[in-house]
Amino acid sequence: MADIADGPAATARSSTFIAQIPTGAKIFLILSAALLPLAIIAFFASLKTTQTADESARAQLRVASAESARKLAIELVGDMTALRVALNALDADRGDAPSCARAQGVFAQQAVSGTRFVVMDRHARVLCGTAFPAELAPATLTSDEPITARIVERRGVVLAITGASGATSAAAFFPAPFLAEIGKPSDFAPPYEARLVRNNDALILTELPTRGALERRETLRMALGIGGLSLQTTIRSAPITSPLIIAMLLPILMWAAAAGIGWFVVDRLLIRPLRQLRASVAAYVPGEEIDPAQVRALPAQEIRELGDTFRLISRTVAAHEAGLAEGLVRQTKLTREVHHRVKNNLQVISSLINFHARGARSAEATAAYASIQRRVDALAVVHRHHFAELEENRGLSLRSVIGELASNIRATAPEGSSQLSIVVDIDPFLVTQDVAIAVAFLITEIVELAMTFNPLAQIRISVKPGETEDRAILRVNSPALVDGDSLRRVVEERYGRVMEGLSRQLRSRLHHDPLVGAYEISIAVTGRD
Repeated sequence: MADIADGPAATARSSTFIAQIPTGAKIFLILSAALLPLAIIAFFASLKTTQTADESARAQLRVASAESARKLAIELVGDMTALRVALNALDADRGDAPSCARAQGVFAQQAVSGTRFVVMDRHARVLCGTAFPAELAPATLTSDEPITARIVERRGVVLAITGASGATSAAAFFPAPFLAEIGKPSDFAPPYEARLVRNNDALILTELPTRGALERRETLRMALGIGGLSLQTTIRSAPITSPLIIAMLLPILMWAAAAGIGWFVVDRLLIRPLRQLRASVAAYVPGEEIDPAQVRALPAQEIRELGDTFRLISRTVAAHEAGLAEGLVRQTKLTREVHHRVKNNLQVISSLINFHARGARSAEATAAYASIQRRVDALAVVHRHHFAELEENRGLSLRSVIGELASNIRATAPEGSSQLSIVVDIDPFLVTQDVAIAVAFLITEIVELAMTFNPLAQIRISVKPGETEDRAILRVNSPALVDGDSLRRVVEERYGRVMEGLSRQLRSRLHHDPLVGAYEISIAVTGRD
């Protein structure tokens, strides 16, 4: 089940990612993917042509290298065989002059090119041939190899053998020009480079010119079977010329150019006009109409039609906006008229209550009228401030509402309560109309409760920040609210149900501190003034 759920989710994420790619980039990627196989085929076709030429060059190199190695091996083995015959004879009889003469006859034809030989006893006394200088000294003879070889850099190769008894030895020096001439392949026209290689030593027989920047070479090594010598032959491969580079890069360049041209055309005829139209739409202000000249300047007919459609829509929206503005003006006038009627009605009700209060025949009736008037005044205060804030729609200022409410309460206090003291400490919080009405009625009820027990007791009303930014703490405290039997009875009989209903309206719990004489509740605020 998890895999089934992951499948649609992965598909949705992929679709979202593709949708976020700009259209120009999508066009470029699609064209690139469509044309790339053709570019790859053309590239590999050019590469195959180059590889065929390289294979032909390798075949020629293989034939020429085998021929050169065979010629050198035959010459060196033949000379060293003749030298070994003479060495064996002189090893048996050091005065065998005919054997020495035969060896000299074999090397006489090569002496012109610098070839020489020597046969010595174990004390390095020359028995036949010519003594070698120190730089042409042969390599140390070992019993593992019948012939040992030493490459003398830039000069030639020294081959050495030892007699059957080990008392005599022979060496032959073959100069580089002689070996180059012997190893020259027949019917091989291309220039080549030949080297005799042994371990890390090398003797250049024929050298190619300095390698060029784009030159390629093929190298083949063949063992001669003599003293660990190998012939390394190098020729030039098919050169990397400008036509070859163009032939290999042209498919890639054509692929990139085709994708780029496709993107450029789509960007100029489609993407950029759409962006211009989008900018015009983004800059559209209700009530205005898009300039027809901007629409006619768009290059694509379909986009021009889209622009004309939006221009007609903007014209319709402008007409609707004008109608809405006119309706809003009428609604504002009607709202103000309703406000004035409500305010006048509240004032009439307050005046009627005040008139009847003055004609009351008992103190209890007068107090009841005053209590009702205070509640009507609380509602009038909230209504007045609500309409004042309606234009800005920021909310009602608790500081203004509670300040005016406290003044009205002091003004309507019963006779004998002229010394009523209400201290207000309100932070500049803003609240909604519903919260303001509930707060005003709750404060009125609590102050009314306090005046019932002690009209002269000081009352303090404060609103301070709560635990979070969207809450504030409303606190009303007075010595008259300290817990007692009479307070509990009056609250239970008269005020408790109203205050509980108001606290439910404020969606919070009303707390009473019996020792201090304070009521406290958390209220919702919309911000600060």
